[in-house]
Amino acid sequence: MTLSPQAEGIRRYYATDRHLRIHEETHAKYAIPKADFAAWTLDTVAWQGREAVLDIGSGRGIHYSQLIERAPDVQYFALDLSSFLLHCHPADHRHLAQGDAIQLPYADDSFDVVMANDVLYHLDDIDGSLTEIKRVLKRGGKLIAATNSLHTLPELQVLIRRAIVLLSSNGALVHPPRLPSDAFALENGTRILSHHFYAVVRHDLPRQLVFEDVGPAIDYLDSMRDLRQHSLPEDVDWDDMILLMRQQLTQLIQLMGKLELTLTCGALVASESGGFIHDLIDSC
Repeated sequence: MTLSPQAEGIRRYYATDRHLRIHEETHAKYAIPKADFAAWTLDTVAWQGREAVLDIGSGRGIHYSQLIERAPDVQYFALDLSSFLLHCHPADHRHLAQGDAIQLPYADDSFDVVMANDVLYHLDDIDGSLTEIKRVLKRGGKLIAATNSLHTLPELQVLIRRAIVLLSSNGALVHPPRLPSDAFALENGTRILSHHFYAVVRHDLPRQLVFEDVGPAIDYLDSMRDLRQHSLPEDVDWDDMILLMRQQLTQLIQLMGKLELTLTCGALVASESGGFIHDLIDSC
């Protein structure tokens, strides 16, 4: 089967962990205030300690060690399309499966918590996958879905659009290549989940990426090539755009002393039961 340009880009992006590491290391080094996003995401729910957990799109298992610290007796299972990333996962490989979220290889009512962090926006059929997630969740179970805001990195988007205007014959009529997470962001993701779950709670983590040198900023942007270049105008080459972006970012850093980018991400917690909302209110 021939993959779409978007699907082929996703396959290339996750074929190794190189781009993921650039993303994680950039956030760890340059994001202000400092925060461990994986740990923060897990803390959006109260863990009892013996939950059955399914980690969809688990990748290398960045949530696993943090989860075991909070709930050492959980029954952990993970699923990902990338065999390379699963091979790097620290959990017992007997509990790891290569597969697609649209057809989960698990029985009905199997899990207390399903995590689908930074993955739902990659799926061709988000609604179909959510139907599957509901099927495998126990009554009163929770879904945790981390993602970005639609309004994350707006400064970068403005500069990308300017580069496209300069490079494309129809530049004034086109938009910058959207972020992959726009398909399931904090804003529209809340609405999507509300069609499937009785209760949805949104948690935001607003931060900034602050660069004093252009190199790491360009490396961060270029790491998104496989996920974004398919949406460039046909007459715009990614490398040409990166060259113009380097020039623009260098000028900004020289003028302002640093480059500040608004980074807004968070997590959505959903359940068919509204009980966890009362727990959230009581804890406030």
